[in-house]
Order: sequence, then C-alpha cells, then structure tokens
Amino acid sequence: MADRVLITTDDLEHAVRINAHLETAGFHTTLVSSFDDVRRAVGGAGGVEGSDTAPGLDCIVLTGGLHESSAAQLLRIAHDRSISTLGLMEPTEPDPKEAARRLGLTAFLVKAADPAEVTATVRRLIERRRLQARTGILGESPAIQEVLVKIEQMAPVSATVLIEGESGTGKELVARALHDLSPRRAKPFIAVNCAAIPETLLESELFGHEKGAFTGAAERRLGRFELAEGGTIFLDEVGEMPPATQVKLLRVLEDRSFFRVGGAQAIKVDVRVIAATNKSLKEEVALGRFRDDLFYRLNVLHITLAPLRERKVDIPLLVRRFIAEFAALHERPFRGITPEALQILVDADWPGNVRQLRNLVESMVVLAPEGEIRASDIPRDIRERGRGLPVRVTGATRDVAGRELEFIFRSLVELKLQVEELRRRLDDRAPQRVEVIEVGPGSGIVPVQPIEAEPASEAEVVYRAGMTMADVERAAIEAALRQTKGNRREAAEVLGIGERTLYRKLKEYALA
Repeated sequence: MADRVLITTDDLEHAVRINAHLETAGFHTTLVSSFDDVRRAVGGAGGVEGSDTAPGLDCIVLTGGLHESSAAQLLRIAHDRSISTLGLMEPTEPDPKEAARRLGLTAFLVKAADPAEVTATVRRLIERRRLQARTGILGESPAIQEVLVKIEQMAPVSATVLIEGESGTGKELVARALHDLSPRRAKPFIAVNCAAIPETLLESELFGHEKGAFTGAAERRLGRFELAEGGTIFLDEVGEMPPATQVKLLRVLEDRSFFRVGGAQAIKVDVRVIAATNKSLKEEVALGRFRDDLFYRLNVLHITLAPLRERKVDIPLLVRRFIAEFAALHERPFRGITPEALQILVDADWPGNVRQLRNLVESMVVLAPEGEIRASDIPRDIRERGRGLPVRVTGATRDVAGRELEFIFRSLVELKLQVEELRRRLDDRAPQRVEVIEVGPGSGIVPVQPIEAEPASEAEVVYRAGMTMADVERAAIEAALRQTKGNRREAAEVLGIGERTLYRKLKEYALA
C-alpha cells in the first residue's frame, strides 16, 4: 500500500509542485485547504474518528500558516498519532531551526527547497517513524534521532557494539533493535545481566560447564554463548564483570572460541556481542578496574543514550504513549493528562530516566480517580522537588573521606600523565649552571629555616613522583583500612568497591 501524505494549500504554488513530485515517486497524496480539513483527516478534535483518510496516514506537509493559533493544536494531534510533520518555513524566518522546534515540527525545509528534496525528506521521515514503531524507541529529540540513525547503520553488520547510558535509558531496547533489524533476527537473542549473577557462577553461565567440573555439576550444561549460536548475546552491565571472566570474554572476541568450565576442547561460536554499561568504561580502564584490551574489543561500534533530563522535548510524547498503553492494558477509559500536570513531569529530573517515568505513569493511570491525570495526582516528591528518587551515589561518595578518595582515584590518572610529561620536558632541557652562594656570618644573608611538613592524616593519600597506579591503589587501600581501623567491610564501602574485590586486592598487594 502506498504511503499516504497530506499537503496543505496555504502556499498553492508550492503545494501543487510538491504534490506532483510525490505522486510521481509513488506516494498517495491529498491536497487540503485548511487546518480543519487536516484535523478531520487525522481524526482530531472536531473531526471524525475513522474517516477514510485517517487510516495509514503517514506524513503531513504544511506549506504555510505555521504561526496561526490553530497550528499548534494540529501539530499536537499529529504528534500524538505518530504522524510525521514537515513544515516549509519562510526564507525570512530569523531562526528556522528554533521555530521548528518551538512549533513541534518533526522536520523543516525552507520554501526554496526543491520538490525532490521535499520528497526525499518525506520518505526519510516515514521510514524513521516506522523504525520507531518497530523498535519502541520513541522521541523526536536530536539525541534519539541520532540513535535511530546509528541503529540503521549498525544493524546489518556483525561488529561488536558498546552501548553506554544511565540506568533506565533503554539500553536493552537498543540492543534488541540492533538484533531485530539484523540478518540474525531469526536466531536467538540472549540477554545476560553480569551484575545479577554471582562472580563464582558468571563464567559457568556464559560458557557452560562439563559434568564434574565442580561440586554440584551433575551434568554438562550449555552456556549462554552456545545458546546464542548464530544470533546475538547482550551483556548488560559488562563493567561489573570480574577480571578472570574479562580474560575469557576477550578470547571469545578475538578467536570466536571458548572452553567450558572443566572442558579441554575449544568450542567455536558464531555470535554477535552487544555490551552495555551505566559506567564510563574509559574511567574504569584508567582506574584499573577494566581491561583496556577488552574495552577496545568491545568498543568497535558505540552508542551513547542521553538521560531523559537532557531530552525533555520527548517527555510529552512518552507520557501520552504510556497513558494510551496502560489505559488499554488495564481496560480503563482515560481522557489523558492536563497541561499543568504534563508541565510538572517535563520539569522533573528523572534520575531513573524512562523506566521511572513509565512506572509512574502506570501507577497514575490505575489510581487517578477521574480518568485524567491532574497535578494533584502526581506524587508530592515529584511536584515539590522534581525528582522521585534521591540522587544515586556510590560507596565512595557516602561521606567526606570517601569523596576525597574518589577524587584522588579519578584525578591521579591525569596527574600521573602530567608529571611524566613534566619530567620528560625537564630531561630534554640542557643542564643549568648553578651558582653557589655562601651563607653564614658576615655574608649578610640569613639562612631560611626549613619548614617541616605536616604529617599526613590517616585518610590521606600522598602522591610522590615515580609512583605507579598500583602504588596509588595500594596506598588508597591502606588509607581506607587505617581510617576504618581495619574493618574491611567499611573500607570496601569507603573505596566504592565490593568486599570480594577488596579481599582480592589485599592478597595481590600482600596486605592480608
């Protein structure tokens, strides 16, 4: 069935030329003379739901009248019905990009644009909208549009992809989209949360084990990589993977083979690896918590998901879509949300991102007494502070000393590089002539008494030239143990690492 496009005739000359070109390109077009006709076509307020034009309507081309009072309502209706809108802006518009954003247009062109360019833009908008419907990745912000472009580019190939973004931004949704649009779509998609599986079991979960490999291994068990043969394996929270398992994952990425736990035969596997993390793996590499060679293997292709607070323009679309979804799921007649309530949600910070917004909308759809979300239906902590959860903090930022240690860990990487560069520059310089000046009675020069350095506090880590990162890490651990009077559990919390990781480091540095 041909894609259906509505064209307004506010600028009749441009409308006729665009209509002819779109028809030649295979689109089914309809010319409409007013915004009321468009509203009737899309089944909006004052229109007829289910009219013969509404089914399958894909795009509206607005040739003028964009600043009329009725245009905003029309654009909102089209937005709610996932119909793309392309506006032709006047050449005299001082800032067409900002005007298009303010009006809520999906895209814009200046009226001097060639009809062929209009046709190409319409086709791209329709394809992008269908991609959103297929993947469930919603949004009109530049950040989301960039992600959709990358998905289109990356899906057909088998290269490894690293997805970075805060918790709740939709990393698994992107991974599934990459799989569903790839040639591997008919094969399995296996998701593994590396943070949810105990360190002692993760290797067996990923690579399987042979019978008798360890106590309780009563039979051979296939791992997730074997189960994903021919398809895609999604390694969520890969930054939490222990070092020993990182080495084995590196082998899989390099050789496409692995050994089961307790096995002696290499197993070949054809699997695409997509990894995700809510941390910065570059920082984890710099801090020695993640292997640099594994990072480079994972980071062949890269997608970054912006937090919801940085793409607030998408919140109204998400809210209305979630309302429709949960009203249908719970079989509740629901009118929608008031402008005041919607503005409160737009202004909120959303530390839990889209996941938090989705869960809140579901609760309000179930509990709103009058079938409409009002400002009073929004929880008080969202209304008053704009956030539904406290800001997430790590163990290393729970108290003042912990924050200092975290700062030291992150900044000493840069400091070490700067010191090494300074030493290199000093070595390159020619030796300077030193003039010896006698100091003593009769010389007229009073010797300056040396200032004794204040002793370092027990929670302080002092960097000295020539120290390696291992030296710095050891010193930080010793400082944390002194601060907590040898309590290893509290020391691990201060350092922001797991207790098992601390025990491993103690053995590594012979501090146990």
